[in-house]
Amino acid sequence: MQDVTARFGIRSLLNSIAKTQFLVTMGLLATHSTAAEIVEPESVGFSSMGLNKVTERLQQHVDDGEIAGVVAAVARDGKLVYQVALGRQDIERDIAMGENTLFRLYSMSREITSAAALTLYDKGAFEFDDPVAKYLPVFKNQRVLIDANSDDFSATRERVGDMTIAHLLTHTSGLGSRSSALYVENNVRDRNKSLDEMVTKAATVPLFQDPGTQFRYGIHATIIGKLIEVWSGQPFEEYLRESLLEPLGMDSTLFWAEGEDEKRLAQLYRPVNGSLRPYAIESVPWTSRPALIEGGVGLLSSVPDYMRFSQMVLDGGRLANGDQLLSESTAALMYTNAVPAVAMPIGDSRYWLGSGWSLGGFNVVLDPSTYSYPVSEGTIWWDGSAGTRFFIDPKQGTVLVIMAQVSPSDGGGFRENFSRLVDAAIIDRR
Repeated sequence: MQDVTARFGIRSLLNSIAKTQFLVTMGLLATHSTAAEIVEPESVGFSSMGLNKVTERLQQHVDDGEIAGVVAAVARDGKLVYQVALGRQDIERDIAMGENTLFRLYSMSREITSAAALTLYDKGAFEFDDPVAKYLPVFKNQRVLIDANSDDFSATRERVGDMTIAHLLTHTSGLGSRSSALYVENNVRDRNKSLDEMVTKAATVPLFQDPGTQFRYGIHATIIGKLIEVWSGQPFEEYLRESLLEPLGMDSTLFWAEGEDEKRLAQLYRPVNGSLRPYAIESVPWTSRPALIEGGVGLLSSVPDYMRFSQMVLDGGRLANGDQLLSESTAALMYTNAVPAVAMPIGDSRYWLGSGWSLGGFNVVLDPSTYSYPVSEGTIWWDGSAGTRFFIDPKQGTVLVIMAQVSPSDGGGFRENFSRLVDAAIIDRR
């Protein structure tokens, strides 16, 4: 795949995709079914013995105390070939991990939020080139830091160019990470504050650089959540539920877990002196409604729910009943790098060197050789800071989802080993 947006002329981009990348991608997607039918692995080109090795290795990570437990699943051509739940959801209360255990998604929330925004794009609610300030005027006069590495709020200059919707979707807006010193010092992101309050804070603090000039991973999807409210006329969580979660049957994807749902929420752990200890990344618990309904990092979900979402994406926006949740042309944008050439590469090490970012809010694999585990060119994926990850591979027709709850999220490399062994279990490679 290549950079297709030296500019953000998105309507012309759609025409270009229709003639080139669109045909290639949709040709691959058309071979896949959305039904989560459980089948013998060999029937879709996987080795049962190879997948058994996946389970053995994941169990070893649990036995070694690197993760408390894990849920993982693999589908090919819409058919579920692998799903396991190992270890403990809660060690202290001796609760076994279950297939419907709830996990903190953190950054895997972004793709769900972005997909909801794309449903509104299909309805004509906005154009990708639209300035963000058209819908959120608080961003109109936002300034830029003179030195992007400084946290000096006063050392700023006028902004060059408008921040657009496309910039938000591709992390090239100039906004920064919720954990950046500038944002922390100015309390930009606080789960005790409302979405409106966060948007105002984000617009008050200077940008790190001019829009469209650099990739900077950050709070963009949370701002998109507010835009969804403006475009739809509904609260973000209500529109998300009605437009995406309910049609997909994702009844385990939530902004908080209370009542019976709380019983399914996995405990988050941190390794301390060789053992796993309960840990809280957030001071605001996930068991009651937060003030901030956060599209960037605020969702809980289960492996089966994320499999449903991912399969819809793999199937070009199509639901299991054949209806189109997203138009085929819009769904194809999820697979196409849309970072401007001036902002490439999006990083200077590891997989960042070989990745782009799409208007669907996904990391796009451009150069598999920069990855430390097997991955196809054109795969879209991402992960979360509490130990979750997914891959959607149109070349192999596969969806992989794995979730644990550990911070830091490496967990002895359990996600990487999962990828390696699932790849090794493919006996019919495409």
